[in-house]
Amino acid sequence: MNGKKILMLVGDFVEDYEVMVPFQALRMVGYQVHAVCPGKKAGETVRTAVHDFEGDQTYSEKPGHNFQLNATFDDIEAEEYDALVIPGGRAPEYIRLNEKVLDIVRHFFSADKPVAAICHGAQLLAAAGVLTGRACSAYPAVGPDVTRAGGRYADIPVTAAHVDGNLVSAPAWPAHPEWLAKFLQVMGAKITL
Repeated sequence: MNGKKILMLVGDFVEDYEVMVPFQALRMVGYQVHAVCPGKKAGETVRTAVHDFEGDQTYSEKPGHNFQLNATFDDIEAEEYDALVIPGGRAPEYIRLNEKVLDIVRHFFSADKPVAAICHGAQLLAAAGVLTGRACSAYPAVGPDVTRAGGRYADIPVTAAHVDGNLVSAPAWPAHPEWLAKFLQVMGAKITL
């Protein structure tokens, strides 16, 4: 392990791919990743949802896996972490109502630590008031939240990611390769093959 710790904020109905893939990939390259959910403890699970794009006005939703948390939300001290990951799905809509969640997000921005947000994760950034003057991508339906929070919505392809300082954002899970690669760059990771 490289000693760096990443905090991942999740909740029930987090998007399955957007929590599973970064959780596993970041651990694979040596980071210690703690996935937490307000009101839950290590060993408990959150339900996930699989969102797909099937030609409707919005995504479809199907049941996903149960994702096991590996840390307890009430024990988290944001200062102990080097970076933050915010997956999408419906979870950000609900966990943004928790003031400690918002304080955690604000800490990472005030300390200029790397933050990766994808899909509806921008709802959490908007609620925390950290988007003023920043460009941020998100699921298109969240674009108005970004602009109303003082940010500039980065309307990019669903397979792309956007970097604005310490913030790496993307519209949805099809952007995983670019989103994770750019997040690793912002983290200062050096991967050699």
